[in-house]
Amino acid sequence: MGGSASADSFVMAICEVPTHPARISRGLSSYMNTVQASQKVQQQARPWVENLARCGYAAKGLIYTLIGLLALQAAVGPGGQTTDTQGVLFKIAQQSFGRILLLVLGLGLAGYALWCLVMAVWDSENKGHDAKGVVQRIGYALSGLAYAGLALSAFEIVRGAHAREGHSARYDWTVRLLAQPLGRWLVGLVGLIIIGYAFSALSKAYSAKFREHLKTGSMSRREMIWVTRAGRAGYAARGVVFTLIGWFFIRAALQTDAKETGGVAEALSTLARQPHGLWLLGFVATGLIAYGLYGFCEAYYRRVDA
Repeated sequence: MGGSASADSFVMAICEVPTHPARISRGLSSYMNTVQASQKVQQQARPWVENLARCGYAAKGLIYTLIGLLALQAAVGPGGQTTDTQGVLFKIAQQSFGRILLLVLGLGLAGYALWCLVMAVWDSENKGHDAKGVVQRIGYALSGLAYAGLALSAFEIVRGAHAREGHSARYDWTVRLLAQPLGRWLVGLVGLIIIGYAFSALSKAYSAKFREHLKTGSMSRREMIWVTRAGRAGYAARGVVFTLIGWFFIRAALQTDAKETGGVAEALSTLARQPHGLWLLGFVATGLIAYGLYGFCEAYYRRVDA
């Protein structure tokens, strides 16, 4: 009897819905107004997100072009040096009108960070929800956080804050990780993830799969050839550099010493110390310059689904 009464109540509740057409109409109207307002906001935001993303690719291109140029100068003669992304910011700040350029660069890096988060959260690259897609989207989020930190460093230098140059931030969080339970394993895992990213970059260099994200229909045949060459050389160079960075983290885990970690500058310096190291450094530096130029190409030809 109780089950029958419950079922009757459910049926009566369902049957009562059509007895309030005015309420239904108001509810549907409110819902449609909300949807239309949301769509309007998205349409208004889309050009801003796309423009920020393109500025971000250009800013990223400038950073890597300068890293490559400095390293190439170090390989072919005196006056150059191996440095990383933050080191480039300090170099820019020392130039005439450096703070103005740094402010523009910081805005571009912030735009790229925003775009990375859009790719991670809204899956604008259609990576999906399977394990591989989730890992790639987490990678976008981590990249976005890294570039947000770089943009913040640029703004701090502009306002005259005494930002610390070098590997202090990387060293600090590595120390914190090592202090955690299973800290050595966590640092080692970070190293393996970085090496996995490096292998992905090398795979892109071989397959030229990066062209899937470009508006190739807008390119001439000659443009396609040179963009492909720049992308392949750039991803190959990044693959080499990030393989070394990943090894630095694994070495830090094995020795339980955060000082063993390193970034782009340390990777380039390591290459320079090898047999025929200046030749190795020159080749990788040229590849980083190519990656920077490819970043400028992305700023113009990249498909940006905001």
